[in-house]
Amino acid sequence: MATTPSKPPRVRFAPSPTGKLHVGGARTAIFNWAFARATGGAFILRIEDTDPERSTEENEQVILRAMRWLGLDWDEGPEVGGEFGPYRQSERFARYDALVERLLAEGKAYYCFCSPEKLEADREAARTRKDPFQGYPRTCRSIDPAEAKARAEAGEPCIVRLKVPLDRGDVHVHDLIHGDVTFNAKELDDFVIRRTDGTPTYNFCVVADDAAMEITHVVRGDDHLSNTPRQVLVYEALGLEPPLFAHVPMICGPDGKKLSKRHGATSVEEWRDEGYDPEAFVNYLALLGWSLDGETTVVPREVLCREFSLERISKNPAVFDPKKLLWLNAEYLQAKTDEEFAREVLEPELVAAGLVEEGAASADPEWFALLAQILKPRAKLAPDVVGLSRFLFGDEVAIDEKARAKALEKEGAKAALTAAKAALIELDSFTGDEIDVALEPLPEELGQSKRNFYQAIRAAETGSLASPPLGPSLELLGKERALKRLDAAMELAR
Repeated sequence: MATTPSKPPRVRFAPSPTGKLHVGGARTAIFNWAFARATGGAFILRIEDTDPERSTEENEQVILRAMRWLGLDWDEGPEVGGEFGPYRQSERFARYDALVERLLAEGKAYYCFCSPEKLEADREAARTRKDPFQGYPRTCRSIDPAEAKARAEAGEPCIVRLKVPLDRGDVHVHDLIHGDVTFNAKELDDFVIRRTDGTPTYNFCVVADDAAMEITHVVRGDDHLSNTPRQVLVYEALGLEPPLFAHVPMICGPDGKKLSKRHGATSVEEWRDEGYDPEAFVNYLALLGWSLDGETTVVPREVLCREFSLERISKNPAVFDPKKLLWLNAEYLQAKTDEEFAREVLEPELVAAGLVEEGAASADPEWFALLAQILKPRAKLAPDVVGLSRFLFGDEVAIDEKARAKALEKEGAKAALTAAKAALIELDSFTGDEIDVALEPLPEELGQSKRNFYQAIRAAETGSLASPPLGPSLELLGKERALKRLDAAMELAR
């Protein structure tokens, strides 16, 4: 189907609710969504739930949650509706049956009564003879249609096969990514379009749905490229023009092998739960096989929606690099304003950790803005802020063994704490800058190294030798708590 300005593209993402939404599926969804947004087209979400044993409502909700987290809004589909619905294949069986019956009536399909045992015996015989063609030998193709129909209606177990024209030449497909691809017609047998239990097969359903929903471009993983010739034959049997195809490259792990659980988290919700920002995650997945200009790494959502094109998708496999994703995530966190960071990262993570209550950022915006300011450069993932800021909550702080041994039990630590307390008591304005100014001359006055002096103060106030900048940290603690912590640490110091 060629598109014209009067007919914007219609693309679809069609997951099966048999499990979670994985990285490969999410990347395919992003490509379809971005293409629709860039071209003013429509993005359709269709649930392919024809496997009753594995397809569940719970799995469907898992997929929908992942799509929402990614921010991939669909124009038609579950919970949205649309004029081409229903958008679950389990609700379209009557349509599939009608099309199968039509193909039977037109002599383009036929009933097959061969048992699984006979089919396997035929395949084994073909392998033994080393036949070039080892597909279904069309045993039931010559049965009189009236006789076959009568046997089927009498309840004899049967499937329905598409009748591939014997004079059909090779199947040629112009793929928008791979170019012209030719499939040897001699390798295509009369494949099944309806099973013994009456359920339609994938290659039939997908064609019926794409045609009914007026899909113009099928953008999917290149593991589906081998399905394309059979689907083209279904289109031809139904008298329909196929859509344009674009098969996107496989995603590999850093070792060059297909991405799998051995490479770490694979589902979208696992990455979400690890604390990745959805904007960064969408950006990164979009770059797996597509590029803006070959150089730009940070591609905001609005740029992706404006600039995405199928022409810039590579045909080569893409490599999923967790280190690059982590780097990109940090870039997105640091690009947030202090207010955004406080609202979108700090408050949710601190609430989840039980350190603050919902609405805390709105109740004390200045305190949260300062915290955001000092944590943004240090956080690579959202949950990092909990460990970095935990010392700020509660009157007392637990001092770890390393900080106690290396800072508080050193000679001169008590003198450092005493001098710091005296300097801080005198401050009328307890701000980070004023605190830093007050502490700065003390190491020299005490004859101590700056390292030893500040380690003692840091250990007393934060419980650790590593923390955000000391001045702002004490400002966030407040004068009263900061002084109390110095007093408590003096009991341990030398």
